[in-house]
Amino acid sequence: MDAEAFAAVHSDEWDELEQLLRRRQLSGAQADRLVLLYQRAATHLSQVRSSGGDPAVAAHLSRLVARARTRIAGAREPAWRDLVRFVTTSFPAALWRVRWWTAGAAAFTLVVAAATAVWIVRDPAVLASLGTPEELRQYVESDFAGYYSADPAAAFSARVWTNNAWIAAQCVIFGISGFWVPWALFQNGLNVGVAAGLMISYGQGPLFFGLILPHGLLELTSVFVAAGAGLKLFWALVDPGPRPRTRALAEEGRGLVTVALGLVVVLALSGVVEGFVTPSGLPTWARIGIGALALGSFLAYGGVLGRRATRRGETGDVREEQREAVQPVAG
Repeated sequence: MDAEAFAAVHSDEWDELEQLLRRRQLSGAQADRLVLLYQRAATHLSQVRSSGGDPAVAAHLSRLVARARTRIAGAREPAWRDLVRFVTTSFPAALWRVRWWTAGAAAFTLVVAAATAVWIVRDPAVLASLGTPEELRQYVESDFAGYYSADPAAAFSARVWTNNAWIAAQCVIFGISGFWVPWALFQNGLNVGVAAGLMISYGQGPLFFGLILPHGLLELTSVFVAAGAGLKLFWALVDPGPRPRTRALAEEGRGLVTVALGLVVVLALSGVVEGFVTPSGLPTWARIGIGALALGSFLAYGGVLGRRATRRGETGDVREEQREAVQPVAG
């Protein structure tokens, strides 16, 4: 498409549309004309984008079409529609796009935790280096389990939520650095492995898993998702593919914000489980079952809705009309 010729042919209609948008009051005929010009401008915008036309022309038309849509509709869409779109489309799509990065973060953390636990269990010297026999026994017999019931459930849930949200936020904020996320995952895996090794060494493995799994299944998965999103942003910097690096970072960064916002709710749910279910008097199988159900629901949500959304071209980014105009690229 010859962008200059296309603009020359249609610029009079675009100018007329812009003039009508500047008017506070429109007659019936002018309102009809506004709708007609809006429809034409929307068609022109689609033609420019599909043919790889001038980004400047596309940006001008995008703003013009957005203003006209707002004027015709009277106001922007209700906030509840944005919320519904976020829950059913944006967040699941973002989860689906980082699924392999999430799996990698989970595998790395679990390997570190398992290796640490095995090292402690098999090497008495390592176990002894963690504290005196009295300190270790107190941790195993009272401190570990007491942690979950020392405070009122509501207060404990809130504290857990903010702590986990902070860990996830670190993965989001510093993910682009490339080194922070692996370090945070290593530290997290090390802490879990030390606790597991201590409890198993003293014959309290069932108690450890009975207390950690009800909330840990969803909680750790949320951290893995945040880590995966942070790593994906870093990789967009290293290998943006056919996209310009700045565009790749902008698109992945907006998807990262979508992940962060969604995880606030997921981590709140895991905090509720940790505060009310983990220390409850329910049988171990029931507590673990609740945790497994929460995790299964989250995975099904991201898997089913996320796959559907990405097949429709969704990425977790904002609406198309809210993005900047970009030059089409091959690949």
